[in-house]
Amino acid sequence: MTSRQTLRDMIAQARRITAFTGAGISTDSGISDFRSPGGVWSRMKPILFQDFVADEAQRREAWHRAFSGRAGWTGRAPNAGHMALVRLAKAGRLAQVITQNVDNLHQASGLSADQVIELHGNASHATCLSCDLRHEIEDLRPAFEVHGQLPVCRACGGLVKTATISFGQPMPALPMRRAQAATLDCDLFLVLGSSLAVYPAAGFPLLARENGALLVILNREPTPLDAQADLVLHDEIGPVLSEIIP
Repeated sequence: MTSRQTLRDMIAQARRITAFTGAGISTDSGISDFRSPGGVWSRMKPILFQDFVADEAQRREAWHRAFSGRAGWTGRAPNAGHMALVRLAKAGRLAQVITQNVDNLHQASGLSADQVIELHGNASHATCLSCDLRHEIEDLRPAFEVHGQLPVCRACGGLVKTATISFGQPMPALPMRRAQAATLDCDLFLVLGSSLAVYPAAGFPLLARENGALLVILNREPTPLDAQADLVLHDEIGPVLSEIIP
């Protein structure tokens, strides 16, 4: 039996599936991953959260990146991998998607906001660091591009930042709790396109396995957790899922 057939059977037999997605599911949409040669962090140095808060020049650089789209995280279309997960959800098999991505492509593909748990935030909007008020990126653009004004909260005057989790910024408590609940509530945990190198997020696959769920890893490159998985496929996500989830 081939690995693809095994995965097809595992999905067919599962009662409740949780998917865990990383940058690898979005590369077919033209979004670079983070750490590989040519990835985002090889082209620009990350701005630490503490530096964003303390240094106006760093805030200005962060907003220049956001408005120019240099990181390439927004404005792309979902690909075959995203759409396969939508079909799985519509069939009643996929309960939740836990994602490390900030590109909003799971929601753009048709999954509801309630079905997507964003561990690292979302680059398509911004939030106030003081009162958590949501701000739309396009509403903030004119003052920055025309007058050079850094975004501040329209309600409280606090610092406004894209709604992504930067290095040094605390992980969001509610998404982490939701992710843990989704991990413990599934009988098949499906990792798609994650290097499983960033913690605490990378701890969820092992938690699922320890709780009795089957663990499948579909990633182009080996991961540190391959030896712990019930099935590993080093393959392309879109083609594999399109074949298995018609």
